[in-house]
Amino acid sequence: MPGMNRLIIAAVTVLLAGLAPAALAQGGPPPGSYIIEYGSIHHPVVSRGGMVVSQNALASQIGAQVLSEGGNAVDAAVATGLALAVTLPRAGNLGGGGFMLVHLAEAGQTIAIEYYGEAPRAVEPGLLLGADGRVDRARRYSFLGAAVPGTPLGLYEAHQRFGRLDWADVVAPALRLAEDGILVTEDMAYALSIRRDWITQDPAAAAALYKAGGEPYAPGERLVQPDLAWSLTQYRDHGAAAFYEGEVAQRLIAAMQANGGIIGHEDLAAYQVRITEPLWSAYRGHPMALMPPPASGVLLAQMMAMLEQFDMAALGPQSAASLHHVAEVTRLVYADRARAMGGYPQHQTPVEALLGADYIAARAALVSPDAPLPSEDVQPGPAALAHNPDTTHYSVVDAQGNAVSNTYTLGSSYGAHVMAPGTGFFLNDAMGNFRWNEPPGSPNAPEPGKRVISTITPVIVFRDDRPWIVSGTPGGLQIIPAMAQFLVNMIDHGLNPAEASARPRAFQGYGATLDVEPGVSPDTIAVLEAMGHEVRQTLTMGSIQTIEMGQGVLYGASDTRRPGAGVAVSGARPAQTPED
Repeated sequence: MPGMNRLIIAAVTVLLAGLAPAALAQGGPPPGSYIIEYGSIHHPVVSRGGMVVSQNALASQIGAQVLSEGGNAVDAAVATGLALAVTLPRAGNLGGGGFMLVHLAEAGQTIAIEYYGEAPRAVEPGLLLGADGRVDRARRYSFLGAAVPGTPLGLYEAHQRFGRLDWADVVAPALRLAEDGILVTEDMAYALSIRRDWITQDPAAAAALYKAGGEPYAPGERLVQPDLAWSLTQYRDHGAAAFYEGEVAQRLIAAMQANGGIIGHEDLAAYQVRITEPLWSAYRGHPMALMPPPASGVLLAQMMAMLEQFDMAALGPQSAASLHHVAEVTRLVYADRARAMGGYPQHQTPVEALLGADYIAARAALVSPDAPLPSEDVQPGPAALAHNPDTTHYSVVDAQGNAVSNTYTLGSSYGAHVMAPGTGFFLNDAMGNFRWNEPPGSPNAPEPGKRVISTITPVIVFRDDRPWIVSGTPGGLQIIPAMAQFLVNMIDHGLNPAEASARPRAFQGYGATLDVEPGVSPDTIAVLEAMGHEVRQTLTMGSIQTIEMGQGVLYGASDTRRPGAGVAVSGARPAQTPED
């Protein structure tokens, strides 16, 4: 901008918003822009090296360290995921599953890696139901609630196919954290304290994360995790085989047999990671790589396609009109989710039909600019699947332009709340996400070998045939609208990733209530209520972890909605202005 002093930019902030209309129309700042924009309240971290953005600053630093030691984005992504298993045990994991997008810059190739939990062969109808005919929490939070974990094989396969460093070097940083201990943060202490009654019912979990007698660790105290260190040592020495046929597998099976679980040797031996082509879509001309089912890339694609029917830029960011359109489109998308999506591979989601141009136009035409749709016009399906916000996402880009967008989960916070003795990691509770009241053979009824549908949807958005936005979020049912609002903020409103993720969000899924985050103004709420919305102020939604890729410069933003999140950069010098 004319007259603006150019400054040396340390690796802590910068860029964007308020650019000329031509720049905004193209979505974001011109590639290679180095201008500090004082019109923005929130600013991203900037680097010309590699970058890792995650929900835990220490895990981000581990990933950046691996980049500095010569690792590529996949090496750093695996190291970050393993570090999160140590530092964020409620979501980071070895006993869960997830979805990863990998972009290989030199090959110009983008790959989808699905490593979600799978129902064991011994699953039977009604297994998790209580006397009232609903999923019983005590059954869900037990060895019965666990699906076959996919994380160990998923991370290992990603590294073996696309990593650069030796496997042992990628595992080593997380192993050191578990052996040497971590300082318990305020967030970790609080999260463990509120789940204390459930977790301490399992002796192995209680011994791993609490003091004698189930006393929680206080902030600042050191937590050493020797059992988790043992599992990571097995992982380092034997790869994924340790978890599916080796010593870790033996401990898992023994715990299943001793505690009424149903995962058996055959389930572990048969588990496979699915490596496939991403689901491709576009928004305002920008291609988007998304995860195919059982992830919800199709629903994010559908939501963006419907929002593309409206002039979101003219509606303004976080205006009542913008939040209204987001809420109405979300309701329609979730009605389709309830009717059309089901567990993989037994049910094949009709992706092409859901994304057909005529169908998108017809669905978008249902949205009135002035009032919410009557419930009978939305025609939602049966009751929603469980809403579990404690997944976690991280994004990684290296100096060569390789990128990883990875979301993985235990299901609920701390998953099934149980550990196989001697392993030090929680098992997932993904079995609780099936619809246990549906007849056998129904799309979301439990079946042997089925992988339940997930709202997870990592994304890589492209511009000029190169990755531009690498992003994703936890948040359960709120993941899809949170990502949609973030992408609208970046692409339609030209906001930088920090500003785009900081703006308040709204969500309306299957219910009659429109939930809004803190920060939505009373005036905006009043306008929404005058339209006919039943508005409820609620907690925060999601924790978006984003890297924006410019020309030779990266802009990272870690959502402040979850305490302890952080951006870390690798050893390259901080980004500076072209004149330095």
